[in-house]
Amino acid sequence: MPTIETSPPGRDETMPISGKHFVNGNTIKKPFPEGIELACFGMGCFWGAEKVFWSLDGVYSTAVGYAGGQTRNPTYQEVCTGRTGHAEVVLIAFDSQATTYEALLAQFWENHNPTEGMQQGNDIGTQYRSVIYTSNDAQASAASASRESYQAQLRSAGYSEITTEIEPLGDFYYAEEYHQQYLARNPDGYCGLGGTGVSCPIGLATA
Repeated sequence: MPTIETSPPGRDETMPISGKHFVNGNTIKKPFPEGIELACFGMGCFWGAEKVFWSLDGVYSTAVGYAGGQTRNPTYQEVCTGRTGHAEVVLIAFDSQATTYEALLAQFWENHNPTEGMQQGNDIGTQYRSVIYTSNDAQASAASASRESYQAQLRSAGYSEITTEIEPLGDFYYAEEYHQQYLARNPDGYCGLGGTGVSCPIGLATA
């Protein structure tokens, strides 16, 4: 992983974006309505990862960006060098009365391969690693428990150990406007997302 000494310093200026969700028109930036909580996942290329979540019941809005690294307000080009330490992530604003964090975790586990380390399929680099960045202690506990549960399922199916990073969410930097809801703006755009085909016990329990 890059260090603060080897990462580009970045800049003080934040990324200029509209703040409006291209699909449902809701805001993708604070302040959110009362009762909205935040989840943050990295599953490889963030275009496909975001599409997994924006149509789910209880999801208010989604946004893509960068988290987990050292460079302040990075650009996509900087993140693509693999030197910023950031992962490509999706920030999910969800109504905790209409869905659960555990239901989102099930989608996270089932829609990518969390055993691949610093890549996802043909997308290779630190920016494509599997990550869960938590907003509070309850999310951290749920994420860790789900990792243990899904690891058992993967092991039974012949997969190796999960490499997913679970850490508190630090700074989240919004990606450029053209990346937001990319696959809605570009229906034929690239999506490298692919799961293992192994069901997550949380998803079964939630269903």
